[in-house]
Amino acid sequence: MTAPFALDLANAVADLLADPETALLDARTATADRQHLAYGLSGIALLHIERAAADLGPWQRAHDWLAAAARQPFTSGPDSHPFYGAPAFAHALSCAAEHLPGSYQRALDTLDAQMAQDIRRRLGDAQRRFGAGRLPLLAEFDVIRGLTGYGAQLLRRNPASAAMRSVLDYCVRLTEPVSHDGEHLPGWWTQTGPSGRPDGRFPGGHANTGVAHGIGGVLALLALAARHSTLVDGHHEAMRAIMAWLSGWREETGLGPTWPYWVTRAELREGHLAPTAPQRPSWCYGTAGLARAQQLAALALGDTDSQVEAENALANALTDPAQLKTTTDNGLCHGFAGLAHVTARTADDAHPSTVGQLRAAIPALLTMVCPPGTAPAHAAKSAVQDEEAGVGFLNGAAGIALALLAPATATPPRSAWDSCLLIA
Repeated sequence: MTAPFALDLANAVADLLADPETALLDARTATADRQHLAYGLSGIALLHIERAAADLGPWQRAHDWLAAAARQPFTSGPDSHPFYGAPAFAHALSCAAEHLPGSYQRALDTLDAQMAQDIRRRLGDAQRRFGAGRLPLLAEFDVIRGLTGYGAQLLRRNPASAAMRSVLDYCVRLTEPVSHDGEHLPGWWTQTGPSGRPDGRFPGGHANTGVAHGIGGVLALLALAARHSTLVDGHHEAMRAIMAWLSGWREETGLGPTWPYWVTRAELREGHLAPTAPQRPSWCYGTAGLARAQQLAALALGDTDSQVEAENALANALTDPAQLKTTTDNGLCHGFAGLAHVTARTADDAHPSTVGQLRAAIPALLTMVCPPGTAPAHAAKSAVQDEEAGVGFLNGAAGIALALLAPATATPPRSAWDSCLLIA
């Protein structure tokens, strides 16, 4: 699939999702998941905001989706998080407001005040947890539900704020080793499984490495904050500690290093990973997200060797048939469109020695989104009608279309829609 074909597919998806009153929304998107950034209306609004910001579509479509999302009250407080309720809507609204000065300001002020209360409450809970010597839950710190996700919003909206510094202080403390049940563990060790719930397959818990739910997201936030010159005590040391942990658990393959999705208690005790089949190199878990996070950290630290190593790891993953075979969908989170977008973002900052390899990998990823000879309109209709993936942002048609825009146009995103993923 050529870049123009990718843009045609993105445009066709946007046209099918032009009007929230007539779009073919599945029941969950319109009702149960209405408030969820990953699956609901705010995520679809991001597609139209980005297209309008890039002069590819009208602002009216963005307004219509934001209005549809706001038609019913949003959840706030303890039952909300960065991808659900008021904070999720705030992300979409702020992306639009960046290009429409004065628009939505009253609503954003209200949402900012609600989030400030939630961040203070969450930080207070975390401090009490630290003091009691308990291990964290994934939802305390991860990108989707936790303080790292709130930090992503603060970094865009108010990077010099006291709240931003408090979140960064928390991230630094999270990297400090802890002693628990007579063993030394990384500070982000959780006693649950990767779902965030107790899991018999993970006796003793695990250390999650992913960007979506693990320490990879914390590294990305610290790195992006450093690149914005927002620093706290121990900031660089915390990044180096995470980089060292990831380096200690990487696996060398014939085509470069990969990183596990997580480390179990048994693996920690034995000092090596259990054998596993190749894993998909996605944003949420795996090489793509972790390579980007480590590239960002290396850039912040001025560590050219680590930067090139991370970029080579991504380039190698994109040419490794065994890893690519594990990618089975087109979505933003863990599909081919998402891989193309993360690769484009990584290439924008890449070292001269690796940028060519990264850019050369993108056309093949775009081709995987739709088999050659398939009309863009047909591919778009199939994506919108995919009942399993839905039409939303993280796995569905809107996210596919969004992820294709930067690779197809060879330009960085015009709105900050992907800041919630902490890849920029």
